Amino acid sequence: MHLLVLDVGNTRLKWGLYAAAQPGAALLAHGAMVLEDVDHLHQALSPWPRPAAVIGCAVAGAVVTARVCAELDTLGLHCQWIGAQAEQCGVRNGYVTPSLLGADRWAALLGARQHVPDGAAMIISVGTAVTVDCLSRDGVFLGGVILPGFGLMLRALEMGTAGLRVPEGEIREFPVNTSDALMTGGALAIAGAAQQMYARLRAREPQGVQVLLTGGAAPKLHPALGLPHRHVEHLVFDGLLCIAAQQTAGGQST
Repeated sequence: MHLLVLDVGNTRLKWGLYAAAQPGAALLAHGAMVLEDVDHLHQALSPWPRPAAVIGCAVAGAVVTARVCAELDTLGLHCQWIGAQAEQCGVRNGYVTPSLLGADRWAALLGARQHVPDGAAMIISVGTAVTVDCLSRDGVFLGGVILPGFGLMLRALEMGTAGLRVPEGEIREFPVNTSDALMTGGALAIAGAAQQMYARLRAREPQGVQVLLTGGAAPKLHPALGLPHRHVEHLVFDGLLCIAAQQTAGGQST
């Protein structure tokens, strides 16, 4: 039973086709498109085997989600859109109101638990926004922070200053041009927040913390993070796959 997973973010839609709805299933194909192009989703999927089920998370809003559903309708498919739960796939949700946690953050936490089943983990997801979420050794989501991603930081500076509309720069030890100064400043701001959260989680979990880096802009942060970490490209997909597998094992339809 092929399974299609969808991650509809603030800027892009990511999709993945798995051979089955079970842990460790092979990822047969995957792709991404900006939200302006979601009306071409059926074309991106048409060369591949038709999935038996579709599961996804969406934070882009009702209008974009409806456009995605319309694309799936043309293929005779219906998506199960997930939301954060109080407990699922070995993770307990510590949010004051569990359902208000973003669906993509929840899926990433479930994915992280599959990669680090017996230890504490910190998930850094770098996209339009950056989230740094902390997962205890016993599987409790302790909380996390949200801050602007690289693009939002740059646009804020462009809007609030004169003369900062410059090409994208590189991360440098000592930037000597404006482009590099902006890129390095953004990276160090994100890295500083991550290091602060890591120190807090490490104090609570003295046996160790694994840092998982994910998201479309993760490569930009990598050289400046300053923490031992592992890059996991499809962490949200891993969480969605876990939910689908759990439902299949329980006899529920996705």
